[in-house]
Amino acid sequence: MLASVSSLGLLGIEGFLVTVEAFSAEGMPMYELVGLPDAAVKESRERVRAAMTSSGLFFPIARLTINLAPADVRKEGPYYDLPIALAILAADGKIDPEALSGIAVIGELSLSGEVVGVRGALSMAIAARERGMRAVMLPKENAQEAACIEGISVLPVENLRQALDHLRGKKRIEPLETVPYEAQLRGRRTASDFADVRGQRSAKRALEIAAAGGHNVLMIGPPGSGKTMMARCLPGILPDMTLEEALEVTRIHSAAGMLGVNSGLMLERPFRSPHHTVSAVALVGGGSKARPGEISLAHQGVLFLDELPEYDRPALEAMRQPLEDGFVSVVRVAAQAQYPARTMLIAAMNPCPCGNYGSKTAVCRCTQKEIKRYLGRISGPLLDRIDIQLEIASVPVKEITGGVQEESSAAIRERVQRARQVQRERYGADGVRCNAELTSRQATEVCALDAASQAVLEKACEKYSLSMRAVSRVMKVARTIADLAGEERVSRMHLLEALAYRNPDGGYFV
Repeated sequence: MLASVSSLGLLGIEGFLVTVEAFSAEGMPMYELVGLPDAAVKESRERVRAAMTSSGLFFPIARLTINLAPADVRKEGPYYDLPIALAILAADGKIDPEALSGIAVIGELSLSGEVVGVRGALSMAIAARERGMRAVMLPKENAQEAACIEGISVLPVENLRQALDHLRGKKRIEPLETVPYEAQLRGRRTASDFADVRGQRSAKRALEIAAAGGHNVLMIGPPGSGKTMMARCLPGILPDMTLEEALEVTRIHSAAGMLGVNSGLMLERPFRSPHHTVSAVALVGGGSKARPGEISLAHQGVLFLDELPEYDRPALEAMRQPLEDGFVSVVRVAAQAQYPARTMLIAAMNPCPCGNYGSKTAVCRCTQKEIKRYLGRISGPLLDRIDIQLEIASVPVKEITGGVQEESSAAIRERVQRARQVQRERYGADGVRCNAELTSRQATEVCALDAASQAVLEKACEKYSLSMRAVSRVMKVARTIADLAGEERVSRMHLLEALAYRNPDGGYFV
């Protein structure tokens, strides 16, 4: 007898439909699994056999052939244990094939018959809806990921026996109740608050501009000046993610296996802070199975690189293209995938090995040669892709111990939200979400300068030898400053502030 069960696979962060076919025939007992399965899929035979026995079910003594279609796409992972078990039971006449119609099934089986969580459940549930499935049956610990997906019933299953009883109509599994995204957003909490950061008003202003326009930032200053603390506060002033952004971010983390048990949608923008020993593959993605890297895990959030010169130079240079394009294409012999990488790069560094070069309170112990070598670890092309370069000074003791009330992240976020709303209305259906994503042509159109501002920009280009990319990024920052001020046009004052953030007078990289 022939039976089939719809299932799903994962390629990068995209789900694709897989049909699990089981054919049971008389003859010498045999189990054959075809359809380009990897080792994890081949090993499903023993897991399925043990799970069925533990659940009080009879594993058929027959000539069994299991096919995973399409046969020309490699199948990886333990996603197919549950659909294979159900297909075998249907081929053995234990399940009415009609009960399986319109239901996509995924899940790993333990030897006791329990259904174990898998990676990428959200992406596969979305793929099932797009392909017209009426329901998706998935592990209970993955069910919350799909809680806000409309148009498809989500059936959380705990074990093989429960799935069988549902399909036989003995005890129905209640579909998961859909929770509107707006209701989930009300539970959002921020971990760090700018109210705890003493002083550094100019740096806070620059980070507010960066958050409003999605700009990359480099902070240069002595140890203990608050660079890391301010970077950790940045996600708290970024605007709330839209449903589309939350789905995209959650899909990436789900595909990487980084969501906890019973985790729902990610509501807080991600903050990733890899150690400086991270490799280029771990930073941008790759490996034998083309997994997402840190720059993709920080999509729609913040990628914080502390002690920037200590990172491996090839790893830093590998980020240049993703920072420009907004995505990473990972190509390997056995796998390939494309991951989004629209992230804010926030980097921090000391001005020299001892950290006191240029300090007004401490003496630098480094030679000019050591300072030059240290700063030379950051290439010009990478610096060119950083919109705002901040020189951070140590906070005076009187500001640390004073009782001045600092502005909270919530107050700053309100201004950032208003500026982002202006940008969304301005760009409409162009696919641009913030000023940092503008192309050169779009930047020229929306950042048009008057004669006085144009003269200032030309003089700055001549004096500091700004590249075409640097000029475009200065104009984008100026556009963001104007949006925060509620101005229609970019004025000379907006341009001058944006030029100051290129740090031409800091003397570090010129």
